[in-house]
This record gives sequence, structure tokens and C-alpha cells, in this order.
Amino acid sequence: MQGERGALLDQLARRYARPLARFFERRVAVRDDVPDLVQDVFLKLSRMPDPSAIDQPDRFLFVTAANALRDRARREAARGGIHESWDDEAHPGSDFSPQRVLEGREAVLLLRDALLELPERTRDIFVLRVLEGLKIGDIARLVGISTRATEKHVARAMAHVTTALEAWRED
Repeated sequence: MQGERGALLDQLARRYARPLARFFERRVAVRDDVPDLVQDVFLKLSRMPDPSAIDQPDRFLFVTAANALRDRARREAARGGIHESWDDEAHPGSDFSPQRVLEGREAVLLLRDALLELPERTRDIFVLRVLEGLKIGDIARLVGISTRATEKHVARAMAHVTTALEAWRED
């Protein structure tokens, strides 16, 4: 049984190590952290009692990867990060007015809140399509539903987000 488990873990690592690395490369500022994050995902997988019981390994591994990023962000926030002194020459001023920056932040918060109002599956599909740029067919395979159902989730999410942003602009 242990040999089968090891073979399965090895097979999953060979198949998903590079896609997970690309996933992390798009989300972290320090490229040297990528191998550690990939390793964290596979470490969590290896600690499972029965990894062969995973129905959708794609979904499991990428949700685990997203959780690894959240855990990392929490740890960094708890540590307070490394403080560097401000250098005006290295950080020139912005052409954006404070009002525009505030409006942008409000829009981001509104978008986040609108996405959180969606069912989890719809939200995940929206993020994969709009923010990750995955194709509908790829998302359908990852989530385990038809392409038509995936398109409906994207349309539902887009309509919800659009309505929320339009209401905010009218205020």
C-alpha cells in the first residue's frame, strides 16, 4: 500500500509541479519563494490519509495552493515584514490624485464584496476565467462540469459584478 501511495504522490508531483510553479510565479514578488510554496502544497498532500481518494486532483491542488498563499500572507503580516527606510529618489511620486486612489480602493473593496456574495463555485470559476485568464474548456475540466455550465457561472458572476459596480458609480 505504501508503494502505491508513493507512486501516486510521485505521479502527481511530476504532473503538477510546473503548473503550480507558474501559478505561484504570477502571485509572488520573490521568485525564490516559489519552490517552497510548491513544496508546501505537496507536503499537505502527502499528509493526507488517502490521497487516492481525491476525486479532482486539479481542483484540490490549486485550492491548496491558494490556501498556501493565504497562509504565507498571514505569516508575513504577523511578522510585520522587513522595514526599509523610504527613499524619495527610488520612489517617485504618483500622478494619481488622492481622490482617484481612494475611488480605486473603494472599487476594489466593492468588487471583493460582490465576489464574496457569489456561491463559492461561481466565484472560483470567475477568478479562474477573468483574473487567471484560463479558457472556458480548461476551467470546465478543472472543476468537473460542462463548458456550458462554466459559461453560465461566468455570465452570472459578470452580471453580479457589473450590477454592483454600476450601483456604486451611480452613488
